[in-house]
Amino acid sequence: MTQNLGQEYEEQQTNVLRSWVQTFKGNIAIVMDRFNQSKGVHIFQNMYGCEWDDETDQAKGFNQFGYDGEDFIALDLKTESYVAAKQQAEITKHKWDNNKAGMEYLKNYFVQECPEWLKKYLNYGRSSLMRTALPSVSLLQKTSSSPVCCHATGFYPEKAELLWRKDGEEIHENVDKGEILPNNDGTFQMSAELSSVAAEDWSKYECVFQLRGEEDVVKPLDHRHIRSNEANLMTVIIPVVAAAAALAVVAVIAFVLYRKRNAKRPPSPVEKAEVQQQMLPEA
Repeated sequence: MTQNLGQEYEEQQTNVLRSWVQTFKGNIAIVMDRFNQSKGVHIFQNMYGCEWDDETDQAKGFNQFGYDGEDFIALDLKTESYVAAKQQAEITKHKWDNNKAGMEYLKNYFVQECPEWLKKYLNYGRSSLMRTALPSVSLLQKTSSSPVCCHATGFYPEKAELLWRKDGEEIHENVDKGEILPNNDGTFQMSAELSSVAAEDWSKYECVFQLRGEEDVVKPLDHRHIRSNEANLMTVIIPVVAAAAALAVVAVIAFVLYRKRNAKRPPSPVEKAEVQQQMLPEA
């Protein structure tokens, strides 16, 4: 979409919406009268649009009206008539049903014009709206007796599936699926835990991530692929012990130097608050 075309479209749609202001005000007054309301703050709502299936090329539209947060009347394109959700909408239904020219326009708009605009929008935003990204999939386990968590992160879009299979068949028993959560970079993450698996059956299980239009990401249940807190415990303890020993050595050296300096001159007291904060920041 060129810049000029975008500006032209924006101005056109703005003018259309402005012209609707008086219509909405008039409808509020009419519906208030239908409900025997003479004052108060009320809301008249309209939601319309269309859906297009890129596989079947089928399109369907919707045009719904609400009043004070509740359904009021809606268009049924199949029967080319309106459905009144409230008794007070019956008069509107008969009036709009009898407007054959208006019904023909709406039918053409929702079946032809609206899907064409939707296709244009998708084409303009294809790089962002229709992009896909496969995740990194990891197997996690707190302890050897804990459930195995299959964690997928970095995928897009969010309409994805994470499941466990046994002998090639999807299973639901002993599987606990988590919600799809957003990442800070616009991608998503999700998890699925598997519990109560006999050690001799591990080779029968696999975690599978599925995203439409992409090949499945399969992660076999294998001890070698699991990241566990227990496995990393020693690698954490050893550096901590080494660091503690190094600190002890430094402390001894510092104490020796401190004693030698004290033998030459008395220490200067640290009395000012800002200096104390620099020496020992507030925890």
